[in-house]
Amino acid sequence: MADYYELLGVSKGASTDDIKKAYRKLALKYHPDRNKGSKKTEEQFKQVTEAYQILSDSEKRSIYDRYGDQGLSRGAAGTGGFGGFDFSDALEVFMRDFGGFGGLDDLFGGRQQRGGPRSAPQGQTIKVRVGVSLHEVVTGVVKTLKVAILDSCERCSGSGSADGAKPTLCATCGGAGEVRQAQRTVFGQFISVVPCRACGGEGRVIERPCLVCHGEGRARSERAIKVEIPPGVTSENFITMRAEGNVGPRGGPRGDVLVLIEVEEDARFVRDGPHLRYELPITFSQAALGDEAEVPTVDGTVRLTIPKGIQSGDILRLRGQGLPELHGRGRGDQLVRILVWTPDRLTPEQEEAIRTLRDLEDPPPEKIRGDSGRSIWSRVKEAFTQA
Repeated sequence: MADYYELLGVSKGASTDDIKKAYRKLALKYHPDRNKGSKKTEEQFKQVTEAYQILSDSEKRSIYDRYGDQGLSRGAAGTGGFGGFDFSDALEVFMRDFGGFGGLDDLFGGRQQRGGPRSAPQGQTIKVRVGVSLHEVVTGVVKTLKVAILDSCERCSGSGSADGAKPTLCATCGGAGEVRQAQRTVFGQFISVVPCRACGGEGRVIERPCLVCHGEGRARSERAIKVEIPPGVTSENFITMRAEGNVGPRGGPRGDVLVLIEVEEDARFVRDGPHLRYELPITFSQAALGDEAEVPTVDGTVRLTIPKGIQSGDILRLRGQGLPELHGRGRGDQLVRILVWTPDRLTPEQEEAIRTLRDLEDPPPEKIRGDSGRSIWSRVKEAFTQA
């Protein structure tokens, strides 16, 4: 995939208005209604629309600027692809932002006459949220979701008609699903295209509506949907389950189910991309003499060797104990930050021992050994910054 800014021909500092103007110009150029269904221009239309959808959204644009298209969770396993974006999505985005069929016809220099009624509308997309633990982020998981959806009405088999009769053409719009309205103003006459009220924009009407669904052709039900969540997901990711959502009115195709991922927080760790950060408090004697400690990981616990002479703020790395990258290979690391604990209450025996140590210990050095000459103060400030 080419760079999104290059696809739209804008700079990385372009404003939202500049991005919208650039996309509108290219979308009109590559739209299939202007190119007789050319597969090449359909692909170009899809690409510029995907670029526009990302760059016009401040949150998605920020993720793209930081991590590129890999950060936007595209093209993974699942019924419709992991966060996939296809040609139908591109058309939906264009019609949403530039006025639908009526606005599109006017933009192209005149409305095209459409013969016959429109096809039944597609069902709306359902959005559901699913929580996953850090351990499930490591392994991936298949979850079964119970989703409340609109399904085909059993009484009328989805037709919406009480007697099974087919819908008839709307007498108001002649099956076009839209009507023109003229409005006179001080600036002249304005023509607007709006959905037909008589048929709700469908171009067809039901003479005798079903008594159960009232002509909708669908009724509420509950459905179990299995979703495969790959390893390495974050709370910014989503999975599109194609044709698993609401059925459209009167036999229209099913919409999608958009599964929004929410990674549950684990109080023990702070996630940093594929890495996990963990703070380990130790005593002064452990820091001075070295020791071993049990450290929790997402997979259980491991034994960590603490070298003698370690300083507060030092980082020990547990390789391969972090999280996998989405679509990547291997795993990140767990970074264990050492915090040397100073007791605020001492027994008489402890106080006597520490007083003896104070008489024997050396003064602290001006610069910490093995730390590129940085002063103790700069190291302390950095430790607080990373906390």
